[in-house]
Amino acid sequence: MNMRHNTMRVETPPPLALDVRMMNITSMLLIVGLVAACVGVVLWWMLRHPVFAISAINVQGDVGHNNEVTLRANVVPRLQGSFFTVDLVQARQAFENVPWVRQALVRREFPNRLSVDLFEHEPVAYWGHESESRLVNRQGEVFSANFGELDNEDLPHLQGPDAESARVLKMYEQLSPEFEKLALHMQTLELTARGSWRAHMKNGASLELGRGNESEVMARVQRLTQTLAQVSQRYGRHAQALESADLRHVNGYALRLRGVGTLDSTTTR
Repeated sequence: MNMRHNTMRVETPPPLALDVRMMNITSMLLIVGLVAACVGVVLWWMLRHPVFAISAINVQGDVGHNNEVTLRANVVPRLQGSFFTVDLVQARQAFENVPWVRQALVRREFPNRLSVDLFEHEPVAYWGHESESRLVNRQGEVFSANFGELDNEDLPHLQGPDAESARVLKMYEQLSPEFEKLALHMQTLELTARGSWRAHMKNGASLELGRGNESEVMARVQRLTQTLAQVSQRYGRHAQALESADLRHVNGYALRLRGVGTLDSTTTR
């Protein structure tokens, strides 16, 4: 049996000439360039069109110490650009530089607005010397403000290095309830440059609390508060008659009571 093998011959088209290929590439580049130019024109139009210029700022949140006039005067001159180009970081900083503003969250609202959430400082104490016009907020941060704008002027005075403001506030919050057990109200708490604690009461009494962390200072204060009433009664006085106390002794404290001329230099538990 004879079998025939048929073969099929497939011919590939000849390669395009170089000039044809160059024309195709050139056409593609022209199309891409035209599309890019159109996109650029549209973007340029959007960036410069007045409809996208920032025309309104919606402020919400804590605005107890700021109004439309103060915000416009302090913030608007620092805002540059349109809805698409305004720097939100710069805008946030502009709001946070306004007195009493602790934090600002800034968002875009299409097509030409900014939305801002403001969080104000909540003052809990004066900080430093009165001439400095500075306060401490609930987070232990120091900030400057006009004391005349305080809702509550009966605040304690805290002093110390600025970097230790949160620590000083925490110490005050721990010690104040301990003194209040004896109807003694702390007016001033100071952390000196040498790391020693000093307190002054509203009745004029001054106390040297010594150095140490919260637990160490608290132990010495409790030694005083747990025995002061008993010691005062021994001399016919109340705890509010306290004039001064030095808690830096190892196993006791030295104190002075109003109306008592002489008193043992140390009184232990």
